[in-house]
Amino acid sequence: MNIGIIGLGLIGGSIAIDLKNKGSDWRVVGADQNPAHAAQALALNMVHEIRPISDVIKQADLIVVATPVNSLIHLIPEILSQINDHQTVVDVGSTKWPVVQATEQHPKRARFVAAHPMAGTEYSGPHAAVPDLFVHKCCVLCNPRDSAPDALDTARNFFELLGMRIVALDAREHDLHVAYVSHISHIASFALALTVLEKEREENRIFDLASGGFSSTVRLAKSNPDTWTPIFQQNRDHVLDVLDEYINTISRFRTLLIKRDFNTFHQLIRHANDIRRIIG
Repeated sequence: MNIGIIGLGLIGGSIAIDLKNKGSDWRVVGADQNPAHAAQALALNMVHEIRPISDVIKQADLIVVATPVNSLIHLIPEILSQINDHQTVVDVGSTKWPVVQATEQHPKRARFVAAHPMAGTEYSGPHAAVPDLFVHKCCVLCNPRDSAPDALDTARNFFELLGMRIVALDAREHDLHVAYVSHISHIASFALALTVLEKEREENRIFDLASGGFSSTVRLAKSNPDTWTPIFQQNRDHVLDVLDEYINTISRFRTLLIKRDFNTFHQLIRHANDIRRIIG
């Protein structure tokens, strides 16, 4: 089977690595608008071949689009206009409603599957790609009833081949949930990193004292702004809603400290421990 991957950064590159590791049944053809990324992907042996996007579209049975989310609303309709009724197009963006909305009236809409494989790291580019990134992770297929049954089967089989478990959600529901479980985490990490960077001007020893807890908390602050700014732009309303609640909670902790109400502080921490029921 021929698979075309458009965008060879962390997600696209990791998909390519896994498919090549699966053996000769998959021929992986890649494309990237960044010539340096395309050259790196070829040098790292991620893909069998680098081709222009138009050639990838013509050759691939399955086209995976792994570009930043702001490009998807234009790129996916363009790709759909060039494919036949036996090809399948899948995106892997972190926001889903904008691309679903951009394609809902397209005559080839049924050949598109809106997907979000929920896996990643804080790094970007072809060198960030790693094998087995998707194993045991969740992949969300959004608005599956809008996709042709064979296209949906192709997408489901593809993500299961990568080791993922599949769930289905409405695109708008997906965007609300990821605002809670992913997007707010990145904003919190960016904010903490900026706070410490500001403080570090006065206290140069702070980084010498930083422990594993600090490193894990600000890990996401290393994430690429070219990836995350469009995500916040597209999911602005949901992120604002979650951010307001987060700010209120932070303010509550601040008030308790001012009042020296450590009994309530203790109760809130114990309540926060309940998150173990969700994530272990």
